[in-house]
Order: sequence, then structure tokens, then C-alpha cells
Amino acid sequence: MGSNGGQAGTHTYQSLLEDGLFGFVEPPRRSTGRLVMHSLAMFGREFCYAVEAAYVTPVLLSVGLPKSLYSVVWLLSPILGFLLQPAVGSASDHCRSRWGRRRPYILSLAIMMLLGLALYLNGDAVVSALIVNPRRKLVWAISITMTGVVLFDFAADFIDGPIKAYLFDVCSHRDKERGLHFHALFTGFGGALGYLLGAIDWAHLELGRVLGTELQVMFFFSALMLTFCFIIHLCSIPEAPLRDIAKDIPPQQTPQDPPLSSDGMYEYGSIKKVKNGYVNPEPAMQGGKNKSPAEQPQRVMTMKALLRALVSMPPHYRCLCISHFIGWTAFLSNMLFFTDFMGQIVYHGDPYSPHNSTEFLIYERGVEVGCWGLCINSVSSSVYSYFQKALVSYIGLKGLYFMGYLLFGLGTGLVGLFPNVYSTLVLCTVFGVMSSTLYTVPFNLITEYHHEEEKERQQARGWSSGSSSTERGKGVDCAALTCMVQLAQILVGGGLGFLINIAGSVVVVVIVASAVALTGCCFVALFVRYVD
Repeated sequence: MGSNGGQAGTHTYQSLLEDGLFGFVEPPRRSTGRLVMHSLAMFGREFCYAVEAAYVTPVLLSVGLPKSLYSVVWLLSPILGFLLQPAVGSASDHCRSRWGRRRPYILSLAIMMLLGLALYLNGDAVVSALIVNPRRKLVWAISITMTGVVLFDFAADFIDGPIKAYLFDVCSHRDKERGLHFHALFTGFGGALGYLLGAIDWAHLELGRVLGTELQVMFFFSALMLTFCFIIHLCSIPEAPLRDIAKDIPPQQTPQDPPLSSDGMYEYGSIKKVKNGYVNPEPAMQGGKNKSPAEQPQRVMTMKALLRALVSMPPHYRCLCISHFIGWTAFLSNMLFFTDFMGQIVYHGDPYSPHNSTEFLIYERGVEVGCWGLCINSVSSSVYSYFQKALVSYIGLKGLYFMGYLLFGLGTGLVGLFPNVYSTLVLCTVFGVMSSTLYTVPFNLITEYHHEEEKERQQARGWSSGSSSTERGKGVDCAALTCMVQLAQILVGGGLGFLINIAGSVVVVVIVASAVALTGCCFVALFVRYVD
């Protein structure tokens, strides 16, 4: 390996780190420029999310989507993500692509996002140009638009896990924390820019006249931004393929088989089966039979084994997932209905009035102001992400986590009890604090847990950091955490409409968000484990 210079060294340290052959090897420090390049993926993703938030409802209404299909559009994507994300996360932990473990999945999901954007922003125009029959035109327009929305939501939700795992794989412990702060910073900037471009009346500008409609203008900007950001992201930091080490490391004797986890069956994140009371380890370099790494059988993934592994996750991981679920349930409850809340409750408009009535125009004005509130939320999230680095040294991750939930709970409660245009816009800054908290603190805790476990393995006597069957993959950890976002979407999408119908007012959404966030305060203070 020495003859290959720095590149071979880069590949070797990563494979050794993940497979645990010679103990914990800290990756090299990454420059700020590299971390910024890596964070551009979050900028492009959030920019496209903002475009969807601004245009997806008008697009669905314009193609004539029946109200009975709305729940299908909003629930299908998170259900698919919740079911598939842990499996794909675990598969990426063991991916042997020459391009690395995470980047093939990130590239595939980015292409799916681009395809989804193209379908729901351009589907109606393409169908209108190709099909003359009104009935067939309606069916095809609804089908293509729904497919685009579901495909985009699925890929955009899914891609967060591989991006985080990619960061954790290639960065040192300190750089992981810096990288997560840059992720949150660029997430806010991307959302703010997307909302700002969505607020421009492109139909009366030259670019709008050239491209046809404002939907085509937004597709042009979204596709350009998404492509540029993900090309930079995928080229940001080299990622080592798992197969590299098989060519360079000679066979060695296996350490003694490590004992089972406390449940006697599976370690969380492991997909290995148990034989005679011991886990059968198959790291990248397995001895015992004196086999070389290249001769090792490829890991077999089964959904049953993965589900049992997730059920047996350590208690502190389970509590972190629950707190993440509570936080996203509160946040989504408020954000998904915020523009409707502004139009109906703050501005006293009526979305069900005739479109030329004063009540409907007032409602539309409230929705426009609500979009500016979402822009304030995004800017606030970026600013707070910058100051988090200074705050964490004073109040720690526990203080940041608790403060984010507390401020959001109090802020949404005040918005619901005293709906006013100016106070609501000011309190949108609190929403940004919660957004930044959800994007950084839970993943910071994951890195702390990993770092603690790596040091424990390094200090353990009798075996050398062990088999990869007992070492959880970072992809599974990130996927399990990100799954809570999809679970929250399912709950919010399926339950809040029912609550609104019972209460007769959308104000119940804000009150529920406040109550859930304040409950989350107690949970993160009492049950989430923090590493000293």
C-alpha cells in the first residue's frame, strides 16, 4: 500500500475504520471548504422542498385531483420511506461498489428527485400537448402529477440518511460536528432562497415569457440548483470502497467469537445469524479458517433479520428515536398547516368561498404572508445554526435540545392563543430554532454514541474492536433516526385532518403542536442519554 501514496492511504483508513480490523483509526481532518461542498446537498434538497411547498397544492388543484386522493398523495411517500429506509441504510453499510458505499445511493436518489420534479411541474403541460381527448387527458395529468409528487417526496425524505452516513464515514469526530452545523446552515439558506424565488411573479417577467409558465421557470431553477449542488457534494470528500482492503491486507487469525447481545439473538444493526449461542462474525478480514478477505461470502440481507435487529436496539438509541419522532410530529403539525392557519385564523379568510369573493382573496393574502413566515423560519434556522457552535460550549447538547423544544412549544402556543399578523411573523423565528435543532442535535448525539463505542472497543481486552456483525453500521443508525420523520408524517397526515374536522377550526393544529413540543421537552430532559 505504501507505493500508492496518499490515495491508497485514504482508502485504507476508511475500510479499516468501518470493519474494525485494527481498532479505531481516526479519519484525517477535513477543510472547511470540503465540509461546505459536502453541505451543498442539503442546500439543493431544501431549495427543491421549498419549491414543492409553494407549488404542489396549486398544481394538484389545477390538474383536477379529487379530494379523496389527497391522503394517498401525502401518505404513500412516508409509508414507503418508513418501510424501506432501514433496509436500504443497512444495505449501504455493506455496499461494495467501487465508488464507495453511500454515494451510489445518493446519486440514485438525486436522480429520482429530479425526475419527480420534472413530472409534477411539467406533467400537465406535456399531457396537454400530446393528448386531445379531455377524459384521457385528465386521467393522465392526474396520474403523472401524483407520481411526480410521490417520487420526489420519497427520494427527498430518503436521501437525508445516506448523506448523514456519508459525513460520518469520512470525517473525524470533531469534523462531524462541524459538518452537521454546516448542513443545518445550508438547509436554512436553501429553503429561504426557494421560498423567495417562489414568491416572484415570473409570469410578467421576460424569463417567464421565454420558458412558458412560472412552473417551467421553477423547474429550470430547481433542476439547475439540484444538479449543481449534488455534483459538488458527490465530489466533496473521497469515499473508500469496502473492497479496497481485501487487496491489501493479508489473512489473520480471528479473535475469539464475541458474545451475544443481551437479548441473545441479534445486535442492533447486525444481520448475522446466531449459531450455538454466539454470533457468527464475518468482518472484512475473517480468520479461523484462514480465509483471505477476498474469499469472504457477501453478507445476506433479510428483512426479518433487520427488523429483529432494530427491535433489539440499545435503550439510548430507542429513546433518541422517540424524542426525534416527538419533535418532528410537533414541527410538521405546525409547518404543514401554517399558511392555511394564516389565511383562515389570522386573516379571517375563507378558502371555500367563490374565487372572486372578498373572503377568498383575503385568504390568498394570508397564504402569501404565511409563505414569508416560512422564509423567516428558514433564515432563522441558518442564523441559529451558526450560533449553535458557541452555545453548545455553555449549555451542552442537552441544553440545546431542551431549549429548541421549549421555545417552539411556547412560541406555537402564543401563536394559537393570540393570532396576530406581526406577532406571528416574529414568532416564526422560533420555528427556525426548532428546525435547526432537529437537523443537528440528534445526529450530534449519534456521533457521540459512536465515538464512545469506538473508544470502548479500543480499550476492550481479549479482542480487537471486533466483528462488523456486532458493530452497528452508521447507515442503519441514520436510517432508524430518519425513519422517525416519515412516521411523524404518517401520523400528521392521517390524524390532523380528523382533528380539524372535529374541532371545526385549524387553530387546533397549532395548539396540538405546542402540546406535543412541551411534552418533548420533558422527554429529552428525562430519558435521552447524553455523553459527558
